[in-house]
Amino acid sequence: MDIRTLIKEEVLSQRAYPVEVTPCRVKLDANENPLAIPPQLREGFSRALAAIDLNRYPEAGSVALTSRFATALGVKADQVMIGNGSDELIQILCTALARPGAEVLIPHPTFAMYRISALNCGLGVATVPLDQGFDLDLPAIEKRMAAHPPALTFLAWPNNPTGNCFSRERIEAILKVSSGIVVVDEAYFHFSEKTFLNDFGRYENLVILRTLSKVGLAAMRIGLLIGPSGLVHELHKVRLPYNLNALSQAAAGFYLDHEEAFLEQAARIRLWRKGLFSALEALPGIRPRPTDANFIFFSCDFDTDRVYRHLMQRGILIKNFNGPGALQGCMRVTVGTPEENREFLEVLKDVITK
Repeated sequence: MDIRTLIKEEVLSQRAYPVEVTPCRVKLDANENPLAIPPQLREGFSRALAAIDLNRYPEAGSVALTSRFATALGVKADQVMIGNGSDELIQILCTALARPGAEVLIPHPTFAMYRISALNCGLGVATVPLDQGFDLDLPAIEKRMAAHPPALTFLAWPNNPTGNCFSRERIEAILKVSSGIVVVDEAYFHFSEKTFLNDFGRYENLVILRTLSKVGLAAMRIGLLIGPSGLVHELHKVRLPYNLNALSQAAAGFYLDHEEAFLEQAARIRLWRKGLFSALEALPGIRPRPTDANFIFFSCDFDTDRVYRHLMQRGILIKNFNGPGALQGCMRVTVGTPEENREFLEVLKDVITK
């Protein structure tokens, strides 16, 4: 039997999301928080997880946790959904809105999972290239929306992999002209400190995504969706009953109990980002892009495959995008600890000066 004859074309035509699995001493490829849970909180965190009855199902729908996040965010509980990372919430949105002929609109380049989830759910995908400053090409987006109104538009804010926040005015224009749902993905909110949450009541089609992965709980896979109550009501019909496990629910509650400690770590990373950016800017042939995230996207005058290979040989892992188009000759490095950043810079300088 040829299994490929049973698989739909949208899946056959894709590559799985690439994740580097080679162990490295210095891991700066996945935009994670380089710091573990603050030492003074680890014992309490362990107690919170140890108190979970592993023989019981978690609370379906994370009801108590949803209520707590809603209060913290200043919205109603029926406007919030908790997901197994924001990846699951992206998939839920695509599944719920995948009517025949429906389309998702995304800029390019951007976070790969928007396209992957849309195709897997049977949605068409329209891509509009970013302008030369890596901002949204508003005239091109408005033209596409007029010709083929999308059911969903995904806007990463800040954008991944470019690191910049798109113009707020251009996003607002898209919200006004779109007849579909516009998702502003604020995965890196803790590093940009910019949000559309204050505009939530102004737009009936605005959905905001957040995550705790970048701020220190990547292993627990905790995502948040804030949207109109009518939409959230329908999305719950798609969500699996026990989508967030009990350990992750406890970890998210612990985060809310000790949010200031996590935010202090984010502030330190923003400070380290400034130093790393300046150091990259000083290297010949390296051009870092201004960033609002916990990573720096940079173009390189050198063979990035060679740079990547030599960094890996020295135990340092970053993201290599060396593909056609806008990402040719580009790389992305996560902001690490000062020691990790220093080692990365020393090896990078050694590689590019050989």
